[in-house]
Amino acid sequence: MSAVTQQQKTMDFSTTDFTDQLSTAILVLDSQLQVQYFNTASSAMFGVGEKRLAQQYFFTLFQYTDLTSSFFLTALQNRQGFGISDVQAVLLDGRHILLDVTVNLIEQPHLALMLELRQVDQQRKISLESLQQHQHLAARELIRGLAHEIKNPLGGLRGAAQLLEESLNEDQKEYTQLIIAQADRLRNLVDRLLGPYKAPSKKISNVHQVLERVSQLAQMDNPTHVQFVRDYDPSIPDFSFDPELIEQALLNIVGNAQQVLTEGGQITLQTRILNQHTIHGRRHRLVAAIKVIDNGPGIPPEIKDTLFFPMVTGKPGGTGLGLSIAQTLIHQHGGWIDCESWPGQTAFTLYLPLNNSGEEECSK
Repeated sequence: MSAVTQQQKTMDFSTTDFTDQLSTAILVLDSQLQVQYFNTASSAMFGVGEKRLAQQYFFTLFQYTDLTSSFFLTALQNRQGFGISDVQAVLLDGRHILLDVTVNLIEQPHLALMLELRQVDQQRKISLESLQQHQHLAARELIRGLAHEIKNPLGGLRGAAQLLEESLNEDQKEYTQLIIAQADRLRNLVDRLLGPYKAPSKKISNVHQVLERVSQLAQMDNPTHVQFVRDYDPSIPDFSFDPELIEQALLNIVGNAQQVLTEGGQITLQTRILNQHTIHGRRHRLVAAIKVIDNGPGIPPEIKDTLFFPMVTGKPGGTGLGLSIAQTLIHQHGGWIDCESWPGQTAFTLYLPLNNSGEEECSK
């Protein structure tokens, strides 16, 4: 969320019927941050009727938003407008939206704030997905090259330790065994960094059966008694994917959620079918959207942009490999994973193109 300061503007807001012709939401707030004016687009954006919007305290229109009252009170105090891009917001009906917000000062005749709220979800999502895809592929190529450079000397080091061990007495062998054990540990870590190398073995399968297995496995290791909720869309048909790989991806995500939740936490497994949805710049007629939603503390802001990179983690002692591997597995199916998170809710969405013929729908 970035802010840009703007100069104060004075205008007569008594003749503003033209704002009802705009697709951008326009609201005017008084010094108490109550809504004094709104256009038709505002009511549509918030999903709130006109009677409910009138005189409403602005922040009661959200379940959550990056904006705080201090932004507006400072603008009123300093008599200077501002602009903020990429504002996260969760509306009262649960919709998560991304906004560009512009705030100007007006006289009507008392000092007030005119807000322009422009929804930028789709544009940002497409550009962010493209950027993340290139970053993910570049990171994997870097890791592959680095793994090659590490594994070769590790093999030599382990072999030399084994040869040396043959000429040592029992008391001295503990040192060579330590070298061998640490070399093996590093090799295993490198193999995990490389992630799954198995090509998908696709067959016509039911995604809800996979989710049921994931739920059963996760609840077997559930020390904090996290509650699992199912919210399935029965209209999703069977389609072509590798059940084992999709199961592994989901287990990685669900496992992460379990680790951050305390007793009373909840994980929702949700499925929906999307029409004409774009993945990697290609539009698909039908896409399965599988969501893993938890009510935990949310993802730390400092790692949000690199969440799917290897070795990036917000957990003490974590390796940061689970999400990277999950992204690779879904990418092998022509799909993608994205994440929306704020305090009190995190949602990972797996997008999988539906294709009953078993052929890849996305371009190679």
